[in-house]
Amino acid sequence: MLARRFLWIITILIILVIAAAFAYRLFGDRLLRAALIPGIEFDAAAAGPAPDYGRANSWLARPDLPTDAARWTPAGYQAATTPGIAVFYALPTALIDRSRWNSPIGDAEVDKRSEMFLRMQASVFNGIGGIWVPRYRQATSGAFMTAKPEAAKAMDLAYADMLAAFDAFVAAQPAGRPIILAGHSQGSMHLLRILKERVAGQALAARIVAVYIGGWPVSVTADLPALGIPACGAEDQTRCLLSWQSFARPADYKPVREAFDTYLNKGVGLAGLPRKGTALVCSNPLAGSKTTAAVPASANLGSLVSNADFTGGSLVARGIGAQCQPSGIVDIGEPPSGFEAFILPGNNYHIYDYPLFWANLRADAERRVGGIEAPPPAASPAVASAPAP
Repeated sequence: MLARRFLWIITILIILVIAAAFAYRLFGDRLLRAALIPGIEFDAAAAGPAPDYGRANSWLARPDLPTDAARWTPAGYQAATTPGIAVFYALPTALIDRSRWNSPIGDAEVDKRSEMFLRMQASVFNGIGGIWVPRYRQATSGAFMTAKPEAAKAMDLAYADMLAAFDAFVAAQPAGRPIILAGHSQGSMHLLRILKERVAGQALAARIVAVYIGGWPVSVTADLPALGIPACGAEDQTRCLLSWQSFARPADYKPVREAFDTYLNKGVGLAGLPRKGTALVCSNPLAGSKTTAAVPASANLGSLVSNADFTGGSLVARGIGAQCQPSGIVDIGEPPSGFEAFILPGNNYHIYDYPLFWANLRADAERRVGGIEAPPPAASPAVASAPAP
């Protein structure tokens, strides 16, 4: 009798797991909205004071800090000790909280997730650049799932911090030092606005080696003309932009595209034109360009497979191919092993946009930097007396 009851319990649990998986596949986007969109009014004061980017503790990574997670490397790679390139990296959303619209500086959970992103993403660039990564009062994840006016206010507050950090970053660089701009998700969104407001048509544009817009759509006609740089058409081209979004099969890009076309910035691109129905920039991370040709897994130099707690990981080569699709997404084939956690509805491998192609993106940045002569490394900027993170 006891054994039979145990079997019934196991059977019921299996049915519940299958039902939950089925519901997530059918209604995942709706479930996420219900769980993540804040139901409170926007209050800028609740996010706390704006960070002072002249202070060391306003940065998660900076070349003059004693150490930071962006300098982590998998076996076989090393971070540069005297980099001549400056990298400004804009972190993705690490705030998953429906009780507030923005994260205050110093939130322990946000900082913990941010360090995970430093190792998984920003570390791509530590072989050729000194990496600068600001803390900022980022908008919560639910802000990107709604047309509520509070969401736009939350994004604007986060952008104000990112813009101030970028200005401090540029001011700290010696004249003429080449710059790489890179980011992911919310960070990429902010970078696009920075390109429009601080780079396009300015002298600074001549110092840009490349821009890496991971995990965020870029419309060819509604966004790109306002940025002042083209999409990368060749693997060794400089002063150009790469943008990609990774999906496994079967892919459902519709929820992301609907948000991009309708309520994110009211569906209007940075060039002031409607995004709906426009083509997207799709850069194949294995090719370093906007080619539509399939690139086989054999060309993948190494995907970064994280350990269980995301404090490190190892590279697995020749495991994942990539091809840009007409929808604008990068198709990575069947769901790959080693990347099972945090997959979004529609087989969206959003969190893995950098890890899936870690070694290729690193080589990509090295190639492009090789085409630009860097000045000798300058002395590190003075650090205020505030404690480092």
